[in-house]
Amino acid sequence: MSSSNNTLSARLRHPFSIHASTYESSTVKALRLAAISLPLLALAACGKQDGAANAAGNMPPPEVNVVTVQAKNLAVNFEYAGQTSGSRETEVRARISGILENRLYEEGSRVKAGTVLFQIDPGTYQTQLASAEAAAGVSEAKLNQAKRELARLTPLAADKAISQKEFDDAKSSFEAADAALRQVRAQVNEARLNLGYTKVVAPISGVTGIAAKSNGSLLTPSDSLLTTIVQTDPVYVNFSIPEADFLKVSSELGSGKIALPSKRASNGSLGFDIKVKLADGSLFPTAGKMNFVSEKVNPATGGFDARAEIANPEGTLRPGQFVRVSLNGATRTGATAVPQRAVIDGPMGKMVFMVTPDNKLAPRPVELDGWSNGEWIVTKGLQNGDRVLVDGVIKAHTPGMTVTPVALAAKDAAGPASAVAPAVSPAKPAASTPAAH
Repeated sequence: MSSSNNTLSARLRHPFSIHASTYESSTVKALRLAAISLPLLALAACGKQDGAANAAGNMPPPEVNVVTVQAKNLAVNFEYAGQTSGSRETEVRARISGILENRLYEEGSRVKAGTVLFQIDPGTYQTQLASAEAAAGVSEAKLNQAKRELARLTPLAADKAISQKEFDDAKSSFEAADAALRQVRAQVNEARLNLGYTKVVAPISGVTGIAAKSNGSLLTPSDSLLTTIVQTDPVYVNFSIPEADFLKVSSELGSGKIALPSKRASNGSLGFDIKVKLADGSLFPTAGKMNFVSEKVNPATGGFDARAEIANPEGTLRPGQFVRVSLNGATRTGATAVPQRAVIDGPMGKMVFMVTPDNKLAPRPVELDGWSNGEWIVTKGLQNGDRVLVDGVIKAHTPGMTVTPVALAAKDAAGPASAVAPAVSPAKPAASTPAAH
């Protein structure tokens, strides 16, 4: 009874003593369990890392697409802004003064050379012609009289029946009458021309403009413009070639790096074939020919004025249109080129990744000279036979990394089903642009 009371009294004095001893024993057990489990967890983690390392070591090198560099002939294209104009543009003017009687054409229509466009009041000029013709008749009668008089005196002078002065006077009268007749006949011709000028005709074939004068207007020598005519078949395209481009092409022509489709003309034309792109992006179906290059630089543009001629039978191209002019037909001989996506912007400039003979990646800086048909033209840094990475730079971009090269053409021909990993499809070639601007 006393022992029980002592125990009870002890619990009452220290109510948490039993719980503390219980907590101490639990903590000891947890520490012992951790001491046993931690080495096991460490061993398990090491086993996983070793397994991952073994799995990584068994992965094959990434597959990449490559092209083998080979020198070839490449098309060289240049593109500039241009503006169309008529191959012949002329002003239609009245050659005489008078009242405009009638307009005989439809504005904006096509006319042929010699078509009557305007009629000027002919009354005054008909009267002048009649007066000149009458004066010519009088002069002709006087000439005939002088001719008969000279014919009558000629035998008398031979027989010394008249004085020499009398004969000379008759001869002079004949010559004066002849000269007077020629003068009057010239006046007749002038009057006839003026009467003909009352009909204003088209000097060239082409498209007519708006009439500058209405019926009843007075035409004077200082105000004689009636309309304009523009010949649009063929049509001209005027543009400017930058000095740097012109000098470069001329230099490469001399060294044989570039060949033109035709010989250089005597007027400086480089013989390029011409294509025209309209404002809506469409390509004009007919090709033209470059036919002029100025021999001096235009200070307003800083380039050489140039011109091309294009057949325009349907009149699709109108004078004054702004177009893009593409100079085609030239060929760069023995050029080295790689697809555009193979070239990377590096810290030191443009570069490519080469695949060495032992299938390792090696960066190579390159120098470029524009592009042609979706390919960069490489002037320095690559040689024939070099293999250049084109597709796969995302998974293979570390120098010295081992890769599995697959020829780009072979990859495309095999198709995606045969590829171990999905291949990046070759990008569509970009439109040709100038090598330099």
